[in-house]
Amino acid sequence: MPKPLEVPSTTSALPALTADEIDAAAKRISDIIEPTPLQRSERLSAATGAEVYLKREDLTAVRSYKLRGAYNLIVQLSAEERAAGVVAASAGNHAQGVAFACRAMGIYGRIYVPTTTPKQKCDRIRIHGGEFVELIAVGDTYDAAAAAAAADVAATGATMVPPFDDPRTAAGQGTIAAEILDQLPQAPDLVIVPVGGGGCLAGIGTYLRQRSPRTAIIGVEPAGAASMTAALVSGGPVTLPSIDPFVDGAAVRRVGDLPYAAVAGFGGRVVSHASLPLMAATEGTAFHMMLADEGAICTAMLELYQNEGIIAEPAGALAVAALADADVRPGSTVVCLVSGGNNDISRYGEIIERSLVHQGLKHYFLVDFPQEPGALRRFLDEVLGPDDDITLFEYVKRNNRETGAALVGIQLGTPAGLDDLLERLDRSPIGCERLDPDSPAYRYLT
Repeated sequence: MPKPLEVPSTTSALPALTADEIDAAAKRISDIIEPTPLQRSERLSAATGAEVYLKREDLTAVRSYKLRGAYNLIVQLSAEERAAGVVAASAGNHAQGVAFACRAMGIYGRIYVPTTTPKQKCDRIRIHGGEFVELIAVGDTYDAAAAAAAADVAATGATMVPPFDDPRTAAGQGTIAAEILDQLPQAPDLVIVPVGGGGCLAGIGTYLRQRSPRTAIIGVEPAGAASMTAALVSGGPVTLPSIDPFVDGAAVRRVGDLPYAAVAGFGGRVVSHASLPLMAATEGTAFHMMLADEGAICTAMLELYQNEGIIAEPAGALAVAALADADVRPGSTVVCLVSGGNNDISRYGEIIERSLVHQGLKHYFLVDFPQEPGALRRFLDEVLGPDDDITLFEYVKRNNRETGAALVGIQLGTPAGLDDLLERLDRSPIGCERLDPDSPAYRYLT
């Protein structure tokens, strides 16, 4: 059995992150947080041959699991700490948890969020916190908001409520694992956990290592913000030079020291996207880290909505997106954590676009049309297939009398139709250049 993770503190003796402390956290939060449903997914079970369950953290009062950690920390503050107020930094979900806890306990707080935080999340923070919370937007990443929050604490003496780098936060988030074990007739074979700062993975992994050591764990990060993967490869937390903020609930440049120490102790391996065998551990928990492409995450979001009626935010769909690349054993029991459902409806245009590109259905070309009658008609007749459709057409150059370049977006009927389309383009006398999704110019399209 692994030793509990001790976390030193210069201000107070903080509890260790252990299964016993997670059980204690479950009791502390039980008055305000009801267990979330564990629902079997018929679709995902049929697709994998396993018994796949979705842990619906999107159904909490704040639509994410973050309320667990925030409340577990704040409820333990002394009278003096409560009087001084609290400060938090968040990409949106932790902020809602802190705001809810502040209002429930009558504690004043200041919450810092990136300026890129979706309006829907900002509105919900204000609703949950009411008069007890001041919302402050600063910087374009979580890390910028965290720096501003740290400066506030240093200047005012308020208490920081970290979203992941604190044993009380991680213990609250670890209560998810305790619920899963209570809700199933026997321990699951695999639990898939989304990873941002790492607190949820640290809490769930610690609990499963001590209470269900034969349960395997996969931690999954967005490919554009793989800070835990970088930490495990480097042997310690590192600050990523840049991140893709699209998966805003998990877009963290640097994981916490406490989550890294816990996760590093799980052993296991780091992979990018290859199939992962489901391993039953004999000593400790079989553990893997993997990445999910942002386009795959968008596809998972849309499928959850269209099939199960679940409105998942990008981070909330991470675990389901990873399931497609996990080679699970038929008949095994798998739990995917749907970590949050705070998604702004205005983002669905981009979500659909990224999903189509990921599936190989959407492609862009620069086409040099001869400036003569019938050129566009010839392109439609000679190049497009019967199931293809032009979804974007925009001239980008108009100062050449012989040809005119146009940006053309084509949506295919099936991904297999790309080869035939490219062959027809090669045969056509009209000049055409395909825009590669990995090219610098492509980022202006998505």
